[in-house]
Amino acid sequence: MNAPPNAPGELRRRLGVFDAVVIGLGSMLGAGIFAALAPAARAAGSALLPALAVAAVVAYCNATASARLAARYPASGGTYVYGRERLGEFWGYLAGWGFVVGKTASCAAMALTVGAYAWPGQAHAVAVAAVVALTALNYTGVQKAAWLTRAIVAAVLAVLAAVVTTCLTSGATDAGRLVPDGGDATPAGVLQAAGLLFFAFAGYARIATLGEEVRDPARTIPRAIPIALGLALVVYAAVAAAVLGVLGPERLAEATAPLAEAVRAAGVPQLAPVVRVGAAVAALGSLLALILGVSRTTLAMARDGHLPRALAAVHPRFHVPHRAELAVGAVVAVAAATADLRGAIGFSSFGVLTYYAIANAAAWTLTREEGRPARALPATGLVGCAALARTLPPASAATGAAVLALGALLYAVRRARRTA
Repeated sequence: MNAPPNAPGELRRRLGVFDAVVIGLGSMLGAGIFAALAPAARAAGSALLPALAVAAVVAYCNATASARLAARYPASGGTYVYGRERLGEFWGYLAGWGFVVGKTASCAAMALTVGAYAWPGQAHAVAVAAVVALTALNYTGVQKAAWLTRAIVAAVLAVLAAVVTTCLTSGATDAGRLVPDGGDATPAGVLQAAGLLFFAFAGYARIATLGEEVRDPARTIPRAIPIALGLALVVYAAVAAAVLGVLGPERLAEATAPLAEAVRAAGVPQLAPVVRVGAAVAALGSLLALILGVSRTTLAMARDGHLPRALAAVHPRFHVPHRAELAVGAVVAVAAATADLRGAIGFSSFGVLTYYAIANAAAWTLTREEGRPARALPATGLVGCAALARTLPPASAATGAAVLALGALLYAVRRARRTA
């Protein structure tokens, strides 16, 4: 059944619950699960699973806030729109600015991750090719992006299932390694690990940023976000337990490719190349969802004049923000071709936490009639975002604060010109 046509200049509602869940999963089941476990284990030691639980609680609070707000404001832009509508123009702008700048860098980093896994000797060339191909696909309609995401999610889930099965049925697994040992786990370490693991969950926001392309958003988005988050948590918990059970916290902390090392330790080294392919495919899915999210937030900010209004154009046939998509694709391709941003995007973590903190503050202002969640949820989400931000390396926090300050300065200049 075709979605009814939207008003001119609006995107077309094509996505149902299943597609929205798959896009959320595609965002969350990115390359992070293939790499985040090692640094998290270095921070938390044997308390890796409790750290995952802390990250999941903060993510659930943020997801609930985003879902209720998205049902109330089913437009492209996510927290940019919610902050503007509930807290004022500046807070929405700050959320949008942090998201667009930080996630554009994340797009380039994820593209380079695809290249590093697929063809290490030509990582930059593969990264640019991936960006061009996904931008072209997105240009022809969000439904095609949803179809590709289905295939990617299926492939990644198959690889992760093989890893979990291999590890759990291996004689190398020791259930005792899953029990936290007070000697190597500290509250500060658990929080730091939760901060690292939290960003593996952050992809559910992609469902909210696509609010203008979801059918029956008041019903679809509040269902899709918790389903996607719950499925991702089950997968992450299974993978973390399986890998920790085989390697133990010390070996896991030192692993450069934890999942590949785990299947080798489990006695099935021939599965390691499959894990490498799975990581490349997962990074591709994450890149696809990132480009979708950044282009839709760019569209929303351009509509309000915070970015060039030309970027607010919607293609008359494909019903996508084609100029925003081309602009984002061009910037990401240039960045992926000329620089290695994988180690230089810590500020995007700061921006993501700011983004969700604003979402929680906006959800707090909802009335019961508007679908306000229990007040404890946005309060916990806001405090959780602040606590996780404190665990970031000082350089990352300083860079993130500087990026937000630059955005605030540009906002003040633009506002002064408007009122002059």
